[in-house]
Order: sequence, then C-alpha cells, then structure tokens
Amino acid sequence: MTRNPNECIELVRAATPHILLGNHDEAALDLSKTEYFNPFARVAAEWTNKELTKANAEFVQQLPYTLELDGLLFVHSSPFEPDAWHYVLSVADAQFNFEYFTQATCFIGHSHVPHVFCDDGYTREFAAGKKFLINVGSVGQPRDNDWRLSLGIIDTGRWSYDNIRSEYDVEKAAQKIRKAGLPKALADRLLMGR
Repeated sequence: MTRNPNECIELVRAATPHILLGNHDEAALDLSKTEYFNPFARVAAEWTNKELTKANAEFVQQLPYTLELDGLLFVHSSPFEPDAWHYVLSVADAQFNFEYFTQATCFIGHSHVPHVFCDDGYTREFAAGKKFLINVGSVGQPRDNDWRLSLGIIDTGRWSYDNIRSEYDVEKAAQKIRKAGLPKALADRLLMGR
C-alpha cells in the first residue's frame, strides 16, 4: 500500500464494495505485525502508517479476511487460516488448502505470483466441473520476474478465467517510491518484477 496509499484506497473504494484485508494493510495499521517482515517491508509499513488519513485507516481496519461472492471464495493469503498469512506456492500447498473451502474456486493473492491450481494436481487450465485455487498475481509488485501488473478475470456465465498482464508506467511508480524516501530496493524490485 506504499506510494499513494490514500489515493489507492479511494480508487478501490470507488470501484467496488468488495475489498479484503491484506497482510501489508494490517501491518500498516498495527506496526507490531511487521515482526516477520523484511527490513524494507517494515520501513514501507511504517511510512504508510504515517501517510494514511484517519478515515482511510478506519476503513482498512474494518476490512474482512475473506469474502464469498457468487459461489466463489476470495482470500488474500490462503483458505487455511486466512488471518495467519500462509503462502500457497506449490502444488502441495494448494492440495492442503483444497480441504479448507467448499466453493468451486478460491481466489488468492499474497505471494503475488499468478498460478492456477486444480484439485486433481495436474490440470493447469481453468474449466467447469473441477475445483480450483487461483492466484491472480498482483497489480503492484508482481514477483514472477515479470514487472507488468497481473490480475484475473472470471466469467461465471461461460465459466472461464483469464490472467491479464498489462504494462503501466513502472518507472513513474519507482520514482515515487524513491521520492518518498523509501528504500531504493522497493523501487528496484518493481522494475524487475520480484
């Protein structure tokens, strides 16, 4: 939530009423939650804490960890203990997590790495009739060596899913990080996509 935290919150609020709490959001409100953050992420959380308006901090404070919508489950980290910030990085992680949701599909983010996991352990293409755990990636800070933003679009009428990658002014975002006095490494990782 660094760079323009208030503007980001206001844009998202204007676009949708369906917003989840992420681990960096939580940490920006309660700095004790940065205990396991790397030093750069800790500095960013501290900076964001100071930048947030009271109204936006109160809004973020009340965000849920999970959301069920149209028979789909959405969580930031994982369906297993969504407030404990577990990562789903492998087929084994996904297989474990399939036991913790009943919906046909659960969407996650947290690792910032887009991926489609199927409960059969093999299928990579989204299709009706199977159970999926889908990481949509991240609009900011993708971590799969691709600097472009990543998001997912599901069509529940056709039962299709597309991962979208799009360019944005990544250099401008990196400059804002540097200008804010945040660690250079945070700007550099945007440019590299990790």
